[in-house]
Amino acid sequence: MTLSAADPMVFLPAVDDPVLSGLRSGFEAHLAAALPKPRDAADLVVAAMREAALSPGKRIRPLLLLAATHALGRPASSVMDAACALELVHAASLVMDDLPCMDDASLRRGRPTLHRQFGEDVASLAVIGLLSQAFRLAAASPALEPGPRARLTVLLADAVGCQGLVGGQLRDLRCTEGARTARDAAVVNRCKTGALFRAALQGAAIAAGAQADVQDALGRCADDIGQAFQLLDDLKDDGALAPTGKDTHQDEGKTTLLSLLGRDTARRRLQRHLLRVEDALTALFPQEDVVLRLLRRGCGFDALGQAGARRSGAAPPQGSAAAAG
Repeated sequence: MTLSAADPMVFLPAVDDPVLSGLRSGFEAHLAAALPKPRDAADLVVAAMREAALSPGKRIRPLLLLAATHALGRPASSVMDAACALELVHAASLVMDDLPCMDDASLRRGRPTLHRQFGEDVASLAVIGLLSQAFRLAAASPALEPGPRARLTVLLADAVGCQGLVGGQLRDLRCTEGARTARDAAVVNRCKTGALFRAALQGAAIAAGAQADVQDALGRCADDIGQAFQLLDDLKDDGALAPTGKDTHQDEGKTTLLSLLGRDTARRRLQRHLLRVEDALTALFPQEDVVLRLLRRGCGFDALGQAGARRSGAAPPQGSAAAAG
């Protein structure tokens, strides 16, 4: 499949950024090879798995793992299997989110959702297939030593479980039952959105043999990334920002930070998360800004580049994440 830089659902690093460009191209090739291929036309689950995982996407979570590992001084190739596992978990979560019993979405990444293409039965089985393949990749990767490999696999399992994606999805589905506060919405965001960002950054720390304080700091940074990412997603769902190839207004009736705080307060909250992310990553990686470059260019966190101006009271530039909408 040919990826286009003009597609808003795809992050293709500029050719003048050889590190990010190399990580992206290497990852795409590894991901395609890591998935099974259909044996025949009747092998619909495998076909659905490949459609879910290989459809054009920004690949922010796996690239974040690769970039952070590189910034910590360990070859990114050592976590390529783990990065693919992370993306397969993410793809499975999107398929699950879109099912009729969940959000009942019709569009994802600019194309019909998986259950619209293959049926709800095949899509549900594809979720299991993607998770199974993800844990197989993480647990059997020859590029990591047994200890870090086991810890990274456990980290990924925790990201999926009741304190991560599963728990966050349940809270999100049932958030209309009774009053909810901004704190409740932030907890949903931490579980549902932040879990895979934590797996990416803390996984890099594990692979690189970083000290516990570095892993903890990366975990806190990942929480801010997840909150900022979800706030941006809420603004896009609300129509306040450019669309991203999926259904809009899917959050109507749900208690989100945007619905609780309003657009202006939500954007200010987004700004605070962005500033904390920049401060944390600048302190953690003073000699290497590849992670910041990825977040600025790939996540729409372009406001990160204007932190100094905002601290001095200057208005953010037109078109930045903080000014949009």
